[in-house]
Amino acid sequence: MARILVLGAGFAGLWAAIGAARKRDEIGRAAEVEILVIDRNPYHNIRVRNYEVDLSEAAIPLGEVLDPIGVAHRLAEVQAIDAVKQQVTVAASDGPEVLTYDRLVLALGSELARPAIAGLAANGFDVDAYAAAVRLDAHLAALGAEAPSEARSTVVVVGAGFTGIEVATEMPGKLDRAGVTDGQRIVLIDPNPAVGVTIGDNARPVINEALLALGVETRLSVRVTAIEPNAIALSSGEIIPTRTVVWCAGMRASPLAEALDVERDRYGRVIVDQFMRVTGATNVFAAGDVACSFVDGVHASVMSCQFARPMGRFAGHNVVADLFGQPMLPLHIDWYVTVLDLGAWGALYTEGWDRQVRTSGAAAKVTKQTINHVRIYPPRTGDRAEILAAAAPTLQAPPAVRS
Repeated sequence: MARILVLGAGFAGLWAAIGAARKRDEIGRAAEVEILVIDRNPYHNIRVRNYEVDLSEAAIPLGEVLDPIGVAHRLAEVQAIDAVKQQVTVAASDGPEVLTYDRLVLALGSELARPAIAGLAANGFDVDAYAAAVRLDAHLAALGAEAPSEARSTVVVVGAGFTGIEVATEMPGKLDRAGVTDGQRIVLIDPNPAVGVTIGDNARPVINEALLALGVETRLSVRVTAIEPNAIALSSGEIIPTRTVVWCAGMRASPLAEALDVERDRYGRVIVDQFMRVTGATNVFAAGDVACSFVDGVHASVMSCQFARPMGRFAGHNVVADLFGQPMLPLHIDWYVTVLDLGAWGALYTEGWDRQVRTSGAAAKVTKQTINHVRIYPPRTGDRAEILAAAAPTLQAPPAVRS
């Protein structure tokens, strides 16, 4: 029996596995090919929700989605990839194992960049993974039971990009829930001279308005020099008392992408063609944050579920088509939107690669909540036909704009 190995069960990996199962059924070859998903967690994390106040339903058991469609899944850590021998070494609870494959889908995603800053590993928090987000919430809850102090009530968020802005603007609600209601202070730090440098000039005034309304302070053009258990030190010489530093500064592709002797971009992502095949590799497809696709022929995909999900669906379809010598389908995405959560203030909805503001405030918040809680979820009914149909290699229309 042939084997399609899917590494990772994030947005790209999960949808690649479902897409492969759909195509396998469509051509009537279910008995001839095994689809096996490998992930370090037994769940699919709705990762873009990790900053939210309420993390319920942000981790979906893999079996709930994959078992009804006959996709196998194993809990293991990917350790090495040998594309020449078509082998992957994994570490499971019973020890290391070498898995062979006929086709590989690399969907190991991205991870937070963690520079060698004194105290970051020991004293920092993040929302990069579900477990990290749960750890942050547990820390805040513990602070809620302590006596009031400036350090207890102050949260410093490092990195004023998409994730950092969402964490900072949601933090007042998280502190309220944790019982830290006295003297709340949120400080957003970035080495750039402006908040949201990658978000662009059109959207920045809206973001600044929200930060001001929520009382979020900023420290720009500064870097972190050290993080202590009760303070953070900045390159400006300022020391801010805090028990909570949330690191959101920079992302990179999974280091395992380096196992492939192929071209990678500045984020470490492998380059894929319109069919999600890794350029320069044999029998290897890739999707999501670990892959760079020029989705409209010009613009490179952004590390987000907006691109990971369709990349996964097309990778899954095409990996089965390729295995059985059938025509593959090219992925072309001709629209791009950004919907940025801004906490209690609302949200921001932009259109196009120049991020023209379409709407903001409460109307955009409705759209953001629909995305985070409905649009990006797989079917959870256990119905085989419904799950497979959701992975059809088609594109969703842009999220609806509320008025």
